[in-house]
Amino acid sequence: MDRKLKNKSNGTMESDKGETTRLAKDLSRPVKLVMMVLTSVLVVVTDLWAGLLGSAVFRRHFHLLLSGVVLFGPALSLWVSKYSIFANRNHYLYRMFLRSGWGWTCVFTGSFIFLLSFSIRRSLALSLRHLSRIAAVGALWWGSRSLLTLLENMAGSCYEPMPATLDGGLNLGQGAGVPGKSLLLLHEGESKASCLKAGMLWRGWEVSEDALLLCLCCLLLAEETAVLGPYLALGGPSGPPLRLLFLLCVSLLGLWLFLLLCLLAYFPQFPSQLLGGALGCLGWRGMYQGWYRMQPSWCCPGWPGEGLLTTAQREPYSERGVHDVWPKD
Repeated sequence: MDRKLKNKSNGTMESDKGETTRLAKDLSRPVKLVMMVLTSVLVVVTDLWAGLLGSAVFRRHFHLLLSGVVLFGPALSLWVSKYSIFANRNHYLYRMFLRSGWGWTCVFTGSFIFLLSFSIRRSLALSLRHLSRIAAVGALWWGSRSLLTLLENMAGSCYEPMPATLDGGLNLGQGAGVPGKSLLLLHEGESKASCLKAGMLWRGWEVSEDALLLCLCCLLLAEETAVLGPYLALGGPSGPPLRLLFLLCVSLLGLWLFLLLCLLAYFPQFPSQLLGGALGCLGWRGMYQGWYRMQPSWCCPGWPGEGLLTTAQREPYSERGVHDVWPKD
């Protein structure tokens, strides 16, 4: 009797397990279908953007497009509304991204470069060599900021607005002031930061650091992400993490272009922004079109993709030459 009850309970447990397994399989089918669809969309979108960014036409003319945006972007101020949310300097996008633009660019681009290079060659030294390009551009950005701040402090002057009296003199608390009129009292030895912090006026030339940073980051992202197109064309394996990182870099590039247009349209400062954009393009040309074209060594990190891409004959990318796989300018 006990044996029959035990066999019956075992059969019930096995049927319950079978039912649970069948339900789990039924529930997993929609999940697998959704994952397959999302993976397919990820692959298609990544291939399209990688093909665009890796094309010779885009790489040869993107800096011209960016120069045109900086040159003619202020003309958009004639059509935009001053009541737009983007006309507020305290907008979320400006506070969250623009003020830490280099940090966002460094994190996303550095992660993409490291994952791509390490997954191909499994060499930490080679990955660090490619990452050193980001460090070099960061040093250029820090040095440019320091030099521009020094030049602005040397060339500018700090003034304190003072109300004028009826006879045109300076009102030091005696006599009635003239509404709407004021004189400027010069304060020597003040830096631009301390002058503006004290609520005074700073007069002098300046270069837009925002325009410089955005142009430099756009060109850096375009150069570093362009390597994925030739890599996929050669049949290189690419998992979802690499593709997601690439799309994040592409999204960041689009965001920097949008913020650059917003700055030029809502806060035009000519020729400050033009000078900043020109210096950003000049820094890119000196690094990516000059220094990084040299033979890789201890003093040169090399071109993006150098030593990583291989052809169908398994010949190294650096041995066949750049023009066979990825034409330069």
